[in-house]
Amino acid sequence: MRDLELLLVHAQGEIGHVITGGAPDIPGATVLEKMNHINQVDDSLRRFVCFEPRAHVAMTVNLLLAPTRPDADAGFIVLQADRAHPMSGSNAICVVTALIETGRVAITGPETLVRLDTAAGLILARARCENGRCLSVSLDNVPAFVVALDHQVDTPFGALSVDIAFGGVFYAQIDVAQTGLAITPDHARQLAEAGIAIKAALSGLRVQHPTIPSLTEIAYVMFRDYQADGSVVTCTTLRPGRVDRSPCGTGSSANLAVLQARGRLTLHRPMISRSIIGGVFTAEAIGETTVGPYRAVLPRITGAARVYGRQYLTRTEDDPFAAGFALSDTWGPEVGDL
Repeated sequence: MRDLELLLVHAQGEIGHVITGGAPDIPGATVLEKMNHINQVDDSLRRFVCFEPRAHVAMTVNLLLAPTRPDADAGFIVLQADRAHPMSGSNAICVVTALIETGRVAITGPETLVRLDTAAGLILARARCENGRCLSVSLDNVPAFVVALDHQVDTPFGALSVDIAFGGVFYAQIDVAQTGLAITPDHARQLAEAGIAIKAALSGLRVQHPTIPSLTEIAYVMFRDYQADGSVVTCTTLRPGRVDRSPCGTGSSANLAVLQARGRLTLHRPMISRSIIGGVFTAEAIGETTVGPYRAVLPRITGAARVYGRQYLTRTEDDPFAAGFALSDTWGPEVGDL
C-alpha cells in the first residue's frame, strides 16, 4: 500500500492537480525520456490518476519531478486521459502555484523566479507573491512557430482551413465560424466532438519539431474567435472528448505565432485570451527568434491558479480498477480508443 499525495489546483477553472509525493521513479535521464517512458513503456501511473474511479474527464494531473538539468528548480509532466504531454500553460501555472504555496520553492520577493524542466524545454516562470500566496504566474514559454497556414482538410463540416502551429505542443487552430458553432457553454459538447473529428481527419498530416524529433503529434484542435477589441476567445478540445476550461496557455502561444506569420502581431502588446467560461490569460510576444527553418515568437503567458484542497490516493494490489476505466456517457464517443 502506498499513498500518492496531490495538491488540488485549478487555473481559471481548468483542473490541474499536482502529485507532490509518493509517485514511483520514472526511468529516463531527461524529462522528455521520462515522458516517453510513460507513453511507450508503462502508463500505469497515468491511468491510475487520470481515469475513474479516482478522476473524471475534465481534469489533468501533473507529475512533479526533480529537475534533470542544473538550471531548473523542478520538472513536471502533464498526465491526461489520452497520454502524457510535454507542456501546458494552464498546468505550468498550477505547478508553479503548488511549488510556491507548499514551500518547495522559497518566495524571494514580490516576484519569485521558478525555472521548470519540461519535455518541451526550459520554462521561466515569474510568480507574483504576497503573504505566502502565489497570486499570478507569468510564463516565458518555449518558442512558438507555424508549420502551415491555411492547410485544407476534409472533415464532417466540409473542407476547413486550418493553421498548424507549435506552442509547447502542436495545435491545429481553426476559426470557429467555419464550423457554424460558437464558443459558448451551450456548444461545449458539439465543439468537443467537432475537435475530435477534425483531429482524426488530420491524422495523416506529419509534423515534427526540428530540434525535438520525438514531438511528432498534433496534440489538440483549438477553435478561436477573434474579437473587434483585439482579444480572442479560444476553445481547445482534448481527447477523448472535452473542452479546456481555461484560455489555454500553449494554445495562446501558438496563436501568437499564427498572428506573427500573418503579419498581424505587435511585439510587447499584451493580448487577452478568454476561455469558453470567461477565464482570462494574457498573451504577449516578448521577442522573435528562429527554430530550425521556422520563424518563431517568444511568448509570455500570464494567468492565475488557486489551490483548493489536498488529496491522498491509496494504491493497493487488490484494487480491481487499478488501471482505471472510462464510460462513454461522460467521456465521449472516443472512449474505446484510450
